[in-house]
Amino acid sequence: MHSFKYKSGRLKCESVDLAALAEEHGTPLYVYSSETIISHYRRLDKALSDLDRRICFAVKANSNLGVLHLLAREGAGFDIVSGGELYRVLKAGGKANTCTFAGVCKTEEEMVQALNAGIYSFNIESEPELDRLNAVARRLKLKAPVAVRVNPDVEADTHKYISTGKSENKFGIPLSRAEEFYARASKMPGIHLRGVQMHIGSQITKPTPFSKAIRKMLPFVTALRRDFGIESFSVGGGIGIVYEQAIESGAANWWKSSHSGCMTLEDYASVIVPSLTQTGLKILFEPGRLIVGNAGVLISRVHYIKEAESKTFVIVDAGMNDLIRPALYESHHDIVPVIKRNGAKFQKVDVVGPVCESGDFFAQNRLLPTLRQGDLVAILSAGAYGAAMGSNYNSRTLPAEILVDGQHAHLVRKRQSFADLIRGEYVPKLKK
Repeated sequence: MHSFKYKSGRLKCESVDLAALAEEHGTPLYVYSSETIISHYRRLDKALSDLDRRICFAVKANSNLGVLHLLAREGAGFDIVSGGELYRVLKAGGKANTCTFAGVCKTEEEMVQALNAGIYSFNIESEPELDRLNAVARRLKLKAPVAVRVNPDVEADTHKYISTGKSENKFGIPLSRAEEFYARASKMPGIHLRGVQMHIGSQITKPTPFSKAIRKMLPFVTALRRDFGIESFSVGGGIGIVYEQAIESGAANWWKSSHSGCMTLEDYASVIVPSLTQTGLKILFEPGRLIVGNAGVLISRVHYIKEAESKTFVIVDAGMNDLIRPALYESHHDIVPVIKRNGAKFQKVDVVGPVCESGDFFAQNRLLPTLRQGDLVAILSAGAYGAAMGSNYNSRTLPAEILVDGQHAHLVRKRQSFADLIRGEYVPKLKK
């Protein structure tokens, strides 16, 4: 479910009017629903209740301190991929000992930071990384807790840029070499083998890839527990969400929407929980998009309607620097008017932004209610990989971010100013 619904023709987030927020804070503007984030976290936790589990939110999906604080208060752990994300988690009230540290290029400085903080585990991706971590831990007179990322070579049936579990991807150790890798790691004085990890990709909408990967991993996981006493098995994240007809499916549970093509959480749990209960291990989950994707929208204002020979362009003030997913992944985001106009006709248009790139679009040849200059639109399902992937390209300032809690709207990131834009830059004193 999500908490963006029309009331008397005006789109609201929980009890807060989005048009009023846009007038107060300007556009573009990110708005997140606390109710939706909490509901998604709790529903997933309930579906997995038969397991000894920990849900580690993937910070890369949405790293706003307000969102992280909300999840930390719910008892979530965190899946991080940088020292900056660890810093954010701790500032938001999260605990290092519930964090898993993923990523293929952890620096020595990041390793020191995470070890001193008391992180739960490093997800190791290569032999050179393991060697470096061992050396760093020995220098600090500590043991580094490790879960090796093992690649099960399973097709995730998703976009090629977000598929991570095939042998040709840059992530993880091949399953065929994993036994040798663990044997070597077990002899390292600076390493403590805490678990094993896998992640096959993102935006997966059917349960079959998950069940295939887990079935393929289970004999190896069982052997690791017997031989090395590991205590946890992370099955990653990757559960897909509804991107199309998101407003309509929000009236019910979006993952139970018959038109969505997405599996239900019950489907997901039914294929993985029975086999995982038999491992005797703590099972870690690392969802990101599932928790926050449909909990956020990007509000933008229409500045121009451009009638070209072959099509009509709706030019808005949000750009690909604010939400890059359509340009990067050719992804679909529903776009709806913030205020419905009675009797509005529909028109096929391209919705484009101000950035000087042909790839700066949010929709192409999309049938939308006729829009006018000054109208507000909401780009839906923007809570994951929206603001977190934002940039200052074209020297555009980053939008403000709002976290709604019932009738209250909290500013959780102020809009950048031009002064913010150049902070840390200097004009050099050049020789004549």
